[in-house]
Amino acid sequence: MELAAATSNVSVAPQQSRRLLNAFSRKLGSVSSLSVGYFERDYCFKSPGLRVSAAASMDAVTAEKISPASFLDKRETGVLHFVKYHGLGNDFILVDNRDSSEPKITQEQAAKLCDRNFGVGADGVIFAMPGINGTDYSMRIFNSDGSEPEMCGNGVRCFARFIAELENLQGKHSFTIHTGAGLIVPEIQDNGQVKVDMGIPILKAQDVPTKLPGNKGEAVVQAELVVDGVSWNVTCVSMGNPHCITFGKKGGPNLKVDDLNLPEIGPKFEHHEMFPARTNTEFVEVLSRSHLKMRVWERGAGATLACGTGACALVVAAVLEGRADRKCTVDLPGGPLEIEWKQEDNHIYMMGPAEAVFYGSALL
Repeated sequence: MELAAATSNVSVAPQQSRRLLNAFSRKLGSVSSLSVGYFERDYCFKSPGLRVSAAASMDAVTAEKISPASFLDKRETGVLHFVKYHGLGNDFILVDNRDSSEPKITQEQAAKLCDRNFGVGADGVIFAMPGINGTDYSMRIFNSDGSEPEMCGNGVRCFARFIAELENLQGKHSFTIHTGAGLIVPEIQDNGQVKVDMGIPILKAQDVPTKLPGNKGEAVVQAELVVDGVSWNVTCVSMGNPHCITFGKKGGPNLKVDDLNLPEIGPKFEHHEMFPARTNTEFVEVLSRSHLKMRVWERGAGATLACGTGACALVVAAVLEGRADRKCTVDLPGGPLEIEWKQEDNHIYMMGPAEAVFYGSALL
């Protein structure tokens, strides 16, 4: 199915709705935004048809100019309303869950929704939930395999933009988010980019966690890890979730990340016995002391176009290994992130985009 760049409406039978949702996920390159759902005049799910609107801007998603809040404020049984966002191609289904401390769907349902052939298609499902311990909001995320990570850097930027739309926040705003990795503070900039205080990196081996012994105090820095009979140099960092960063094989040349067979090597790192909670793995190429390039194999999601916590972790690793300065541009397959590990407070700061791409409704 091809989608025109200009505004259009398409009506199809209900049984085609799931196939269309999949097509929308694959065809986003041809339109700026999409609105998907069973619509009647007031957007109730009573009509048997599916109406699709493709518009040039988020301000004109449909003729009625629905808002995130009005679109998501539906309570049909068996239907999940969502907004899909991406951060440098790392894409997420965002769910307004502010009325409950329990996710609206199960981990199994999330995995089905994330399937790019039989579901909506995403790297994860993120729930905006009530705050805990004095925070403004809580964030939970289910990966595309149904597992639940502690946090997601690209996801938290998408979360921030989602909250800004739901609350109709304009201009520069910051708020506090409770995550499985602790307190995260995003700040939406005037230009729409999101700067996030990602906190202090965790280096103690048992807290990452990794079974590799600390070789620089309690930290694992440029240590040997044998993967499928091949020795790699790795540094282990936690940003609230575990990361294994490598710049190349032991005694070998520096990595050229475009040459990697990531689907083959990535799972071997993720499930390595040295990582009891599995691990995210960043393969890094040094372009200069302020410019790094990475590919990532994410725990529970596989190869993704971007990983915000991974970009933060690799800058920490690059500094610890003496390869880079504390402020770097990190090139990911989906685009660049600006990362700084500040010496004054030991916090990592990440700056990057997050964009809404369409509104949708999925049958559960």
